[in-house]
Amino acid sequence: MMTALSKTSPPLKPHFIHLQMSWVAMLFEVQTRAAEVRLENGGGRCAGRVEVKQQGQWGTVCGYFWEAADAAVVCRQLGCGDAVEAHDFAHFGQGSGPIWMYGVECDGTESALSDCKNTEWTREYCDHSWDAGVTCSEYTGFRLVNGSTACDGRVEVQVLGTWGTLCDSHWDLLDAHVLCRHLGCGFAEAIPGGGSFGRGTGPTWRESFHCDGTEAQLGQCPVTALGASPCSHDRDAAVICSGDSGALRLVGGGSRCDGRVEIFQRGTWGRVLDDQWDVQEASVVCRQLRCGEAERAYNPPKPERGTGPVGLRGVRCAGHEPSLTLCNTSLPESALAAGIAEDVGVVCWASRQARLVNGPGRCAGRVEIYYRGSWGTVCDEGWDLPDAAVVCQQLGCGGALEAVGSAGFGSGSGQIWLGSVSCSGAEAALWDCPAGSWGEPDCGHKEDAGVVCSEFVALRLENNDSCSGRLQVFYNGTWGSVCSNSMTPQTVSLACKELGCGDAISLDPFPSYGTLPGPAWLDRVECGERHSSFWQCPSAPWHPQSCTDLRDETHITCQGLCLLPRCPEGSLPSPDREKIRAVGGESGCWGRVEVWHRGSWGTVCDDSWDMLDAAVACRQLGCGPAVSALGGAAFGKGTGPIWLEQVECRGTEPSLQHCWARPGDSGSCRHKEDAAVNCSDATRGRPTSSRRESLLVITCIILGALLCLLLALLAGQAWSARAGRRASERAWEPFPEALYEEIGYSPALEKQGRFSISGSYSEGSLTKMQTHYEDIEEEDGPGSAPGTHLHPQRSAEAPGAEGDAWSPPQDSTGYDDAEEVSLAHGPEDTKAPLTNTTSCTMHFNHLYFHLYD
Repeated sequence: MMTALSKTSPPLKPHFIHLQMSWVAMLFEVQTRAAEVRLENGGGRCAGRVEVKQQGQWGTVCGYFWEAADAAVVCRQLGCGDAVEAHDFAHFGQGSGPIWMYGVECDGTESALSDCKNTEWTREYCDHSWDAGVTCSEYTGFRLVNGSTACDGRVEVQVLGTWGTLCDSHWDLLDAHVLCRHLGCGFAEAIPGGGSFGRGTGPTWRESFHCDGTEAQLGQCPVTALGASPCSHDRDAAVICSGDSGALRLVGGGSRCDGRVEIFQRGTWGRVLDDQWDVQEASVVCRQLRCGEAERAYNPPKPERGTGPVGLRGVRCAGHEPSLTLCNTSLPESALAAGIAEDVGVVCWASRQARLVNGPGRCAGRVEIYYRGSWGTVCDEGWDLPDAAVVCQQLGCGGALEAVGSAGFGSGSGQIWLGSVSCSGAEAALWDCPAGSWGEPDCGHKEDAGVVCSEFVALRLENNDSCSGRLQVFYNGTWGSVCSNSMTPQTVSLACKELGCGDAISLDPFPSYGTLPGPAWLDRVECGERHSSFWQCPSAPWHPQSCTDLRDETHITCQGLCLLPRCPEGSLPSPDREKIRAVGGESGCWGRVEVWHRGSWGTVCDDSWDMLDAAVACRQLGCGPAVSALGGAAFGKGTGPIWLEQVECRGTEPSLQHCWARPGDSGSCRHKEDAAVNCSDATRGRPTSSRRESLLVITCIILGALLCLLLALLAGQAWSARAGRRASERAWEPFPEALYEEIGYSPALEKQGRFSISGSYSEGSLTKMQTHYEDIEEEDGPGSAPGTHLHPQRSAEAPGAEGDAWSPPQDSTGYDDAEEVSLAHGPEDTKAPLTNTTSCTMHFNHLYFHLYD
């Protein structure tokens, strides 16, 4: 019967095949359809924690190796412009549910995140503390309109699909340079006043861009809009770009006016190569780019050389040409064959820049100057308000509120470029002021200068004990209230996030009547879905009396405890402080670094461990600045897992967990490589000198006793050897000369002569004894090996070399350790404890030499 059925089944097979193909097609469609993506808990649809929908359920993405290329794909998929920043370590809070993607690897060109590679090997390292996030620019297009070419005109910006103009109130050449380069139009030649290219239509965006000139596009520049005045189309921003014909650009530098030279020809950028590049050619490049005079012409080192096509090979300029293409570029092959053509670079006068770093905002911090290709600081000698005013005006930060000295914003590093600055306050740039010679100030980084400018802004919650209270903003040097008129839940949410207090819970009414006692700087702060920062939200213009009634004051309650360094005063400490400890030292600021992860303490591998990493660890520990970064299990080997390996901190992160690192359980690191730190702390510093001295005295006494015991054993062996020789002499009495010759060729005596050891007991008796002991070991010692020495030389970096407390390596035993301790301490530490040892040594040397007389 079964056979009959099988014989009649073939006519049904085509339907079965069709059904199978339908299922395969549906499965293929499901697998190839891009997975949905959304951003959560970021205050808008273009910033937040990345979540992906699979199998009908939303889940997160692991931030392990999460990079800018991955974030760019997310922003593009959501129609949110370019990526501004890629976040990891649950920057927007931890998600819940499944983690759908691990170890995402995008090349940046994919149309959807699900098109990127997903390396499953990172699955075991990921939990929701690694959730990835992004901040997108929200600017989806830029163009120049109403000009004579595509490279000049009125600036228009598309925000989430809507085109509008920009106000020219803060529009400057650095912003214009970034836009021209982004549009493939060279550099900005001029920024004509509003109305030069007609009045625009549509909205006028209040955003002000604050570019440094190196960004790839405007969306990557810092943006502010809070407190900006309304702007009409009479003040539309505009720019005239140089165009792309024979255009030059400098890449790889710290500004648009220094770096490796590239030329735009036939629709592509190419390298410029030359074998005799000097200041004449560099002057032409700087002049063509409107970057002033040339300061330096150079050939970039190998890591900075280009890899693309060559646009120009061989060029000779007289130095007065207006363009590089007008120089002699038709050199004969024989001229080029005389040398090796390499990439060329220039440093122009206009490459000089100023910035404020290590401060609480864009307009406050330590003053640094970019000069000759590197950043350096300014000495505070004679530093005053007119000097600070020039810096603030130069950076578009208003006036100067305070001239800060004595490294008030932390000590810098590298070169100190300027000192004895004496500005009148009217100069356009700090280097236009009278000052000492560049790079030659007579001061250290503890005297680095800083400023606080009038447009420095900050938020706080006053009269609070955690994350609730009266919302205030710092502007023009004073704290003032934020009025609640037109305030939306989105505004409260972004304020909480700016304060590091999680999401908003409520906008609290304030029932008291009365007049505000101080200024009220802001009103009608209206944040929307497209805003990712409180400072980007539009509001009424800055005014000290934006509201006067106490009932209009803003009081808010946020969700969580403050987790950021800019926490409001009085907030509870960061939980990050509880995720690190220093073990093995005599205080919590000195010892082996251990971090808490997945419910247990583990160590950090010392691969690439340096002062930047130590600085972050010390900050997280709540200690002072890092004194030293130690490796090699300097405070003993830890136990348990090794959580982090190849830590790479920038030095500004709030915790080690925010630094780039590899998981430490790959097996390539052992506990003998555990990292450690020595942090400064006024109350819990290093062990006292008295305790250290007592430890050394005890150690020396013990080692002295052990050495005496050793000498006694050696004396016994020597007496036995003497007795044997006397018996031999009686047996070989007729041959005294032969015996004498045998002794004369003793390796011990030969070595004694080579080291010029005299018979005086007053000069290095201990050293002589040890030298002869080496010879005995080499000749007769059991288990001795050729080349074995009793006195290994100490490395210059060994513990104790700088006066630090010393602890013996865990794997070391025997008398090598005894010799190391005696060498590590100076005469003042060892003189008293070694008195008996020296006496024992002198007696033994007398006995030893007597045996060979």
